[in-house]
Amino acid sequence: MRSVLLYAKETAAIYKGRKVVLTMELQVKLEAFEGPLDLLLHLIDKNKVDIYDIPIAEITDQYIAYVDEMKRQDLNVMSEFLVMAATLLSIKSRMLLPKDETPDEDEEDPRAELVQKLLEYKMYKCISYELRDRQVDAEQIFYKLPTIPAEVLSYEEPVDIGELMSDLTLQKLNGIFQELLRREKGRVDPIRSKFGEIRKEEVSLDEKLVYLSDYCQTHRSFSFRSLLESQCTKTEIIVTFLAVLELIRSGTIRVVQEQIFDDIQIQSIPLQQREAA
Repeated sequence: MRSVLLYAKETAAIYKGRKVVLTMELQVKLEAFEGPLDLLLHLIDKNKVDIYDIPIAEITDQYIAYVDEMKRQDLNVMSEFLVMAATLLSIKSRMLLPKDETPDEDEEDPRAELVQKLLEYKMYKCISYELRDRQVDAEQIFYKLPTIPAEVLSYEEPVDIGELMSDLTLQKLNGIFQELLRREKGRVDPIRSKFGEIRKEEVSLDEKLVYLSDYCQTHRSFSFRSLLESQCTKTEIIVTFLAVLELIRSGTIRVVQEQIFDDIQIQSIPLQQREAA
């Protein structure tokens, strides 16, 4: 993949005594790289240098020269190359500093992190080439659908019952049966097999509202605890509690508790009092 850069070049010519300025287009083709690491690998290969001993000064100058040629490109693309250029300049400046004379301490090479990134990128790039080659090879392979005749597909080998059971005895049958029992027993989960059946309980909130409304007409005051204890299942208790909250909201009943932790008393509000409110 290549990117084409166009530059205008002016030349002068004399035509019928007049000076004419001619404009020509010069096409310059540059390699299009996938990122700053790709460009660095290209420069390393081009200069035939060891990736573990990169001449930072020379590579940095070539890198910046290439970035200068990309000034007309998209800024989003340029930003990645400019960040790498800043990194190269930082490494170059660190390598120009005088080295510490104390031989005891192992000074870290400023290029180490960059070399590690280049090696990882080169590895993934080689893998991508391998995958691309495999894709190209796979595109050249064609498969043929099976064309087996229907007579061959429908053929079933005949079974001779007498020959099949010629050496079968009761002892062998018992062994096969016991083996099947052991396999079936191994499939049974010892914990889940003891679980009971969970049945869905159909409890309607509307039905509980009707039930409580009728109950309040015959019981002006009753215990909330006794109301819940009269329910059979947990689902009924929850739905009954929701029904009580709905009746409180609608002003049909009110709840009274004398002291904390005492039993809650539910009192029915007469219809006349509700209408007056």
